Amino acid sequence: MSGLEMIASGAASGTPLVLLHGFGGSLSAWDRVLESLPSDLRVIRIDLPGHGGSLHADGRGGAGRMAKAILAGLDEIGIEDFYIAGHSMGGAVAALVAIRAGDRVRSLSLVAPGGMAPEINADLLARYARARDEPEIRTCMAEMSAPGFTASQSVVDEFIAQRARPGALEALAETYEAMFPEGPEKGQGVLPADALAALEMPVFVIWGLADKVLPCPSPAALPATFAFSVLPEAGHMLPEEAPEMVAHMLVQAVAEPRGGRS
Repeated sequence: MSGLEMIASGAASGTPLVLLHGFGGSLSAWDRVLESLPSDLRVIRIDLPGHGGSLHADGRGGAGRMAKAILAGLDEIGIEDFYIAGHSMGGAVAALVAIRAGDRVRSLSLVAPGGMAPEINADLLARYARARDEPEIRTCMAEMSAPGFTASQSVVDEFIAQRARPGALEALAETYEAMFPEGPEKGQGVLPADALAALEMPVFVIWGLADKVLPCPSPAALPATFAFSVLPEAGHMLPEEAPEMVAHMLVQAVAEPRGGRS
């Protein structure tokens, strides 16, 4: 068994939307987005390996190992076709799932995804990976978000509780190292551009222009087939900062017919 923590909500049947959170988070990152999704949409939120309820699951480490574990976990519960969306590191994992199992993925949605270019704020993520108390967590989240945004107390309390679990900070350190195969000074690992461009399912991307973790790219930096939206006043924490806009993109993604490009 994969040992992944998976929570289903919405409809009991139908093609599910799989949601993957970012580095250092948990499936609760999607709570506010869920509020704006149709109640009849089947949703499966998953804690990435080394995070939350999947702290000791198979697949801890880099995005490639996580993608393999996500596919195995979906196999275990009998999910064949699905829509998938991921934020930040979860976006890199979702993209790898789509590359490796394109015949199963109806659409791919990327929320400020990792792996698109080497540029990344490695120092901020290192501090975020070590943060365990409220002042440290709030400082990091403020830097990750657009000016004026404040994380709710419930979100901060969730971070504190997750990181207090034995082995949680060690797992984050392991994942952090895996993000930088040539060291933080060389930037993050990059997904294969040719494979991204060859994806046949609809791909949606949303990014905050004020992102201080993963700089928002120009449209020309992504495959021309990707539907790319930019939020001028948003930072990196889009599921918390702009949940309605993220949900709007996801509603579009699950409405798309399977396969092909228009």
